[in-house]
Amino acid sequence: MPRPPYRIPTVTAVVVALSATFGTGLYAALGPAAASAGTWFPLGVLLAALLALGVVGSTAHLSLARPAGPELARGDLPVPALRLGAVARVTSRAAAGSAAALVFGAHVLPTQPVTIAVVAVLAVVAVNAFGVRISPGAARGLVVGTVLALTVAILVGLRSDGPHAVLSSAMPAAATGAGIAGDGAGTPDDPAVATLQAAIEPGPLGVLAAAGFVFLAFTGLSRVAELGGSLRDPVRAIRRAPALAVVITTVLLLLLSAALLRGLGASGLASASAPLAALMDTSSSAQVGVLVRVGAAAATVAALLGALSRAAAGAARLSREGELPAFLGRGGARGTPWVADLTLGVLTLAMTLLLSATTAIVVTVVAALVHHAVLHAAVLRLPGRPVRAAVVAVAGGVGCLAVAASMPPWPLVATAGALAAGWVLCAVTARSRARAAAEEPVRRSDPEEQAA
Repeated sequence: MPRPPYRIPTVTAVVVALSATFGTGLYAALGPAAASAGTWFPLGVLLAALLALGVVGSTAHLSLARPAGPELARGDLPVPALRLGAVARVTSRAAAGSAAALVFGAHVLPTQPVTIAVVAVLAVVAVNAFGVRISPGAARGLVVGTVLALTVAILVGLRSDGPHAVLSSAMPAAATGAGIAGDGAGTPDDPAVATLQAAIEPGPLGVLAAAGFVFLAFTGLSRVAELGGSLRDPVRAIRRAPALAVVITTVLLLLLSAALLRGLGASGLASASAPLAALMDTSSSAQVGVLVRVGAAAATVAALLGALSRAAAGAARLSREGELPAFLGRGGARGTPWVADLTLGVLTLAMTLLLSATTAIVVTVVAALVHHAVLHAAVLRLPGRPVRAAVVAVAGGVGCLAVAASMPPWPLVATAGALAAGWVLCAVTARSRARAAAEEPVRRSDPEEQAA
């Protein structure tokens, strides 16, 4: 008698959700957030958490209301809006991979972060093409290791006597908190750095931008809903697991904020390209610093693996729907979209070489917020939706757009340009493939072709 298929319990779904939030955002988002809002940035953490809970609510409602799950499907919205949402999602995941690679490089080899980031991207692309994915067991190990590393960092920060100068062995400081580009240090010539340096007296008006940077930690929350039929209790898991992950991650972020503010001060935090590593460099134990760096490296390389695999899956899905060239949908013997893996890997590699970590984070967050705004709009079009779901969708959509608009100007403009270019590519490809499909029956019915 065949064994019944394994179903993921809700507890494991919580672990999967936590593994999605325990990534790049925990190690790289708080610096730029402090540069944007100063000591007010913990309010940005709370605002980002509210946005994330709104996304969780709308994703759960959309997932459980129709067969398509959390994915936007035809009929949810007009085709142009659906296309924008899909392009934004792929763009966000590719940029998230670039940000993860750069932060990984900053923790592994601070003097050559871009070189290490490029190596990491190439290695992960090869791994993805062979169908390697993060299992629930690996996710559990990642969560446990991250909690241990962050607990050590929090204790060191809270027990410190106050801001200290970072030792010469610390990460190369970037004025934005994560401006890793070229030689590893942000400079005023980097537009992203200059934008945040202009806010030399950050305050309450920067809270929205701080929320945007912190939202990086919550961009992967749809992972549980994507498990769908693999869940033992889909209704409970999709509704509760991501929400619980948001609460746990928010508590950790607030504790980290308190520890970093005490250990580094607002200005020290804003100028540290790797805040937790900088905090550890102020401690007297080198072993403690190594533990946090190893934890950061493991978390960011896992985030890189997840971001690239999901970006490739999104591109392959668009290809199957006729929105992107057909070759992107080709799969290998293991069923993985290896062509999409390679193509998105090249795109991520280009972003890694051209963008600073701060800029990659902005592109990730803005594109994700655009996708979530479209998702909220889709909930409003569902028949028979409850009033509470509509209220959450309206508030969430407005919040997403407001936070996206508050991000640094030139990365925001660059993101808008990337989304517009992707939208045009999909529109042209869809029209071309539709025309080719319409002409195919005509060619087949040609008498000379039939005679041949």
